[in-house]
Order: sequence, then structure tokens, then C-alpha cells
Amino acid sequence: MRRIRAQLFAAVDGVVEAPDQWHFPYFDDAMGSAVEATLGRADTLLLGRRTYDSFAGAWPGREAAGEADAPFAKRLGDARKIVVSRSPLTFEWRGSEQLAGDLVEGAARLKEEPGGDVWISGSVSVVRQLIAAGLLDELNLFVHPIAVGRGMRLFEETGTAVPLELRSAETFPSGVLNLFYAPAAAPAAAGYEEARTHLSQED
Repeated sequence: MRRIRAQLFAAVDGVVEAPDQWHFPYFDDAMGSAVEATLGRADTLLLGRRTYDSFAGAWPGREAAGEADAPFAKRLGDARKIVVSRSPLTFEWRGSEQLAGDLVEGAARLKEEPGGDVWISGSVSVVRQLIAAGLLDELNLFVHPIAVGRGMRLFEETGTAVPLELRSAETFPSGVLNLFYAPAAAPAAAGYEEARTHLSQED
């Protein structure tokens, strides 16, 4: 079964909106390698409409320009790109198609198809829905050492807890944390009586 992996840039206060306005000062070789490694395991991109429009408006031109980022742009161009939108779409970027029908049903079908990983970059609404449906296999957050102070956060105030298991953590030279999470079962019920046993008993 294919795995669906999401990768997002996040500020330390949880903001994931408009990372182009605050994350570039922290983008270094370590982060570039991490992004390329994740994309290298995928042959399909699942993108929200806004993220797709941003990608399609930039990466084909960068591939054509033939500069340092052209190989990465070509990998994006060669990948299958599935766009989530309720409105009919037409495409000029090669390998692009619109997801047919409901997102959750479509994502479940994708997981059953042969192939490599399905990669989501940004596309917060898509990520939220797949987490809620239990279809997201991995959440990769690049947590930047900056509090943006305003903007959309990944997790809304729904009143529903989302338990996660931290699979790995790495600190880049820039101070960015590269965190990998997977879905987890809810933790056992506990309160202060259980917690205080872990405090030092020395006077």
C-alpha cells in the first residue's frame, strides 16, 4: 500500500500560512536535502488548488531557465500531480490532473494503487481532512525558530485531540527542527496524581 506523506513549513507558534513570507532566511543545505529526500520517495503529488497554482506559476519556468534549481523543478514536472478542487480545472503543466470526486475517497483509492509515495506540500486544508479521516501516514514539520504572530495554523480549535507519535527529530544548523510524526492511539487517561510520581522526592 502506498503511503501519503505531508510536508509543511511551520513557525514555532504553529502558523503554516504564507511561509514564503518568513521561512526563506532559514532555508539551507540541510533543509534542501531533506525536501529532496522526501520528494525522491514520491511519484505523485497531491495538492490543494492554491498550492498547485503557486507551483505551476513558478516551477515550469525554473525548469526552463536551466539554473541551479532546474533539476528539482524537473522532478516536480515529471511527477504525477493531482489537484483537489471543487471547480473544473484546465492544466498546462504536464502530468497534472484533477482529483475525481470526494477527497477522502480519492485519497483512499490512491493508497491502494501501485507506485511510490504520495507527497503533499503545504495544502493545509487537504492535510487537515486526511488527518481527520485517518489517511495521512506521515506528517513532516519544519518548525522554524520564529513566532509569526498571525496566520492560519495547521490544527484548528475543533475540540478534538489529534494524538501523534514522534518518529524522528533533527535540528538543522539554522535552528529549524525537522520533525516526523505518525498517527498514534490516544494516550491513557492520567492526571496530576500519576504525574507527580515522576517528580523528585528529595527535599
